[in-house]
Amino acid sequence: MRPSPLRDLVVGLFVLVGLGAVAYLSIEVGGLGYRGPGGLVLYADFDQIGGLKTRAPVMIAGVKVGQVGGITLDDSMRAHVKLEIDRKLKLPTDTSAAIQTAGLLGDQFIALEPGADEKFLTSGTTIAFTTNALSIESLISKFVASSDSGEGEKKKK
Repeated sequence: MRPSPLRDLVVGLFVLVGLGAVAYLSIEVGGLGYRGPGGLVLYADFDQIGGLKTRAPVMIAGVKVGQVGGITLDDSMRAHVKLEIDRKLKLPTDTSAAIQTAGLLGDQFIALEPGADEKFLTSGTTIAFTTNALSIESLISKFVASSDSGEGEKKKK
């Protein structure tokens, strides 16, 4: 086989493009990336966050507008969730945050519901209106408890 500089160049470029694609996909799947300088940082306090994790999406009307930046436990033993939101958004002060699940057994995310107030949230503000994560286990236990009490009444009659 004779050496061919053109073939070597094409193979080298092909390998570089492949490595670039692998690097890009690794960064995107890992959730890393440059978002630009700063953004709107909001906080929300919840009694129960279920399986919410750092880097979970924050959505408005099904559109991703940010991500969960961190989760800590505050002094009152509530989950203190840091939300990193797109800096272009202007959210009213009566905006509410709810932890929801994508599908029946899917990942959890935070859904923001903008209010109608004329004042807007500023960076560092805590969202006042929150709804906790719905726990499948607690729903099943309530269902079982209610069905057991119903059977007990039938047996008495």
